[in-house]
Amino acid sequence: MPSGFMTCGGDHLARKSQLSRTRSLASVYQDILVVDDEQFDGEHLTATLHVLLGYEATVRRVSSLGDALNSIQERPPHIVFLDDILKPSVTATRSMSVLRGAGYSGPIVVVSGQVGHARRASLLAEGASDVIHKDDIDSVRVAEAIAAALTRHAAEAPAQP
Repeated sequence: MPSGFMTCGGDHLARKSQLSRTRSLASVYQDILVVDDEQFDGEHLTATLHVLLGYEATVRRVSSLGDALNSIQERPPHIVFLDDILKPSVTATRSMSVLRGAGYSGPIVVVSGQVGHARRASLLAEGASDVIHKDDIDSVRVAEAIAAALTRHAAEAPAQP
């Protein structure tokens, strides 16, 4: 690849290519749960998921960990997008532990307004499939997160006999 490729539009083209690949995988994630207690943030992510996956995808949105547990017990989603901090003070680390304890084994993408390298590494170590900064929510970044979740979840899944 030419040295200037990633600085003169090549990076954008590579990301758009990833978006296209993720759209082709849309059938894998047709039931999505968004857990976010901020209405605007939840609606923004929901709209972005519909743009990316189409309106035939089911995107359920809840605003509390308790509602997330009820939703998962009713019908486990293919993927969960989880707010980093749910009011009053439930962190993503605690929320992931509770969701896993309730039997949810699918991918979890954490959406955070305050993620740095250390926090991202911590969340990934605690079981997040990917971590997105709230300011970076767009169809390309969400597509990257879904692709990362699919890859990481497949790598962690036990082999089938």
